[in-house]
Amino acid sequence: MIEVVTVRVAGQGLHQVTDKVRRVVRAAALREGLCTVFIRHTSASLLIQENADPSARCDLERWLNRLVPEDDALYTHTLEGPDDMPSHIKAALTAVSLAIPVLDGDLVLGTWQGIYLWEHRRHAGERQLVVHVA
Repeated sequence: MIEVVTVRVAGQGLHQVTDKVRRVVRAAALREGLCTVFIRHTSASLLIQENADPSARCDLERWLNRLVPEDDALYTHTLEGPDDMPSHIKAALTAVSLAIPVLDGDLVLGTWQGIYLWEHRRHAGERQLVVHVA
């Protein structure tokens, strides 16, 4: 089963999508298998991360922004704004797909794990995730 899931984001940051992915997995009615999530964009990524304490996600965001700053004089790809090239670099450094086992019809995530869409641009918009369950 493959489903394209549209996610509306308010802007830069980690946006939890665990429930959206879990709904696709449950609809597939597969007892065991593998769920693959792929993001169809070059300026956002995917991450499995801490789902309890939001300070962990905040620290990750601040760390990556420090590692890949805006307005670096080396950037030549600047037509779409100062956050565009850094967003491509951030996506290149992180993951655009995830593979999560399915057991007893559900995602096999740890207690403190959640699936996040990591938006690297500052503007709000829609992102598409392709969720494949087999």
